[in-house]
Amino acid sequence: MEIIVDTYSPEEQAMGWHAYLNDTLDFPFEASCLTEREESPLKEGETVRVVGMPTTEPTLRQQFVIIEWKNRELGVPLKQLEPVDTSSTTEQAIADWHYWLER
Repeated sequence: MEIIVDTYSPEEQAMGWHAYLNDTLDFPFEASCLTEREESPLKEGETVRVVGMPTTEPTLRQQFVIIEWKNRELGVPLKQLEPVDTSSTTEQAIADWHYWLER
C-alpha cells in the first residue's frame, strides 16, 4: 500500500496511517457509530461530529479521531465509525482503514 511504502517498523507504519488519515479526512464531518465498544461511550447508530485527530501515538490496530459528544470533545476509535454524507475522499480514507484492519 502506498500509505506504508518505505516504512520498516510497525511504529513507522502506524505513523504513515496517521499522516494519511490526518491529511485525507475532511474535518469536520458527521459519522455514525457502527458498533458499541468497551473503550467508547457511543451507542450503535449514534451520530457524532468528527473534528480532528489526536496527537497521541497511533498503533497499527487503533487510530483514534476526536469527536464532539455531549458538549465536550473526546477520542474514539475510527474503526467504530462510518461516515455520513461526507466527501468521497473521507469515505475512501475510512474504507481504506477498515480494509486494513480486516485483512
